[in-house]
Amino acid sequence: MENEGSSNNGSEVPPSQPLESLSISPEPQLSLKERFDLIRSIGEECIQEDELERLLAKKPQIVCYDGFEPSGRMHIAQGVMKAINVNKLTSAGCNVKIWIADWFAQMNNKMGGDLKKIQVIGQYLIEIWKAVGMNLEGGQVKFLWSSEEINSRAHEYWPLVMDIARRNKLPRILRCCQIMGRSEQDELSAAQIFYPCMQCADIFFLKADICQLGMDQRKVNMLAREYCDDIKRKNKPIILSHHMLPGLQEGQEKMSKSDPSSSIFMEDEEAEVNLKIKKAFCPPKVVEKNPCLEYIKYIVIPWFNEFTVERKPENGGDKTFKSFEDLVGDYESGELHPGDLKPALAKSLNRILQPVRDHFINDPKAKDLLKRVKVCTFDFFLYFELHGIDDEQM
Repeated sequence: MENEGSSNNGSEVPPSQPLESLSISPEPQLSLKERFDLIRSIGEECIQEDELERLLAKKPQIVCYDGFEPSGRMHIAQGVMKAINVNKLTSAGCNVKIWIADWFAQMNNKMGGDLKKIQVIGQYLIEIWKAVGMNLEGGQVKFLWSSEEINSRAHEYWPLVMDIARRNKLPRILRCCQIMGRSEQDELSAAQIFYPCMQCADIFFLKADICQLGMDQRKVNMLAREYCDDIKRKNKPIILSHHMLPGLQEGQEKMSKSDPSSSIFMEDEEAEVNLKIKKAFCPPKVVEKNPCLEYIKYIVIPWFNEFTVERKPENGGDKTFKSFEDLVGDYESGELHPGDLKPALAKSLNRILQPVRDHFINDPKAKDLLKRVKVCTFDFFLYFELHGIDDEQM
């Protein structure tokens, strides 16, 4: 559980259009290869590609599983990347079940274990995805609250959890603690030890054909495939693990909600986005482990199908990159300097985030929900107070 496109016909998406202008419904005219390529483009790793090809050829209605713990602020990887990935899946004709892991967040002691606060945060995060352009029309995407679904089908769920727990030794389960943002060395509660067994069960409980989660969830997804071997099940869930964006500072392999400088958050104001990108690690001519370039590769270019840099004529003039490979060539050679790249990146990110800002100002339901979120979480309250945003502004 995460603690986090392109058009369906290959045409460019005008930069002024939001994500909802991307392919938002299944297109029957897509060939099997086009559907495979679209789905496969989501994953940094796919286990296994041949199984995915067979699945697409044999099953008309494919179920993809994604999930998240409602646990506080949403960074841009969870907000924008998930929207891009979900829209790709629906464009390829898949049905997506997004598991709102409220019980899991409670087990993991998020929001102090207060389920009501956790559920308010969950509603807020869904509202962000609506605002940013996740395709929620046509019934292909369903948000399912774990507490409701498990309670309604407890007779199916708990025997499955118990069977998974019975078939695995404690060290194997402890190796999965990474999925909760924990390590094997952490002092875990009994609930947290049980967590991986439940997340593994979710895959089968939701009848998922594809698990579309981050690389940090790989271990528990592999546990599900191992469980299939144990019970002699032939059709294993396909694991499609997407890339994890790094933090903005040097050496930060993953974004951290506890370190605001490491991430762009979905509710960040324009000035704050500009400041964070200005201070981000972005050494000249260095591509590897460069967070600014990763933002461009995994967010900006998939969103706009291009990346435009505005420069003075003496610095080479404006240039639009249609692919990340072209940008890399200019950056490694020194033709594209961080001083020009960073403002262009900040501008692109702000264009993506502006509809979210507008939504929470202009939509009465969203505006009221934000007030409830501020009451539920000190982090949010402090954030908006520090930035001078009062109830009337929001």
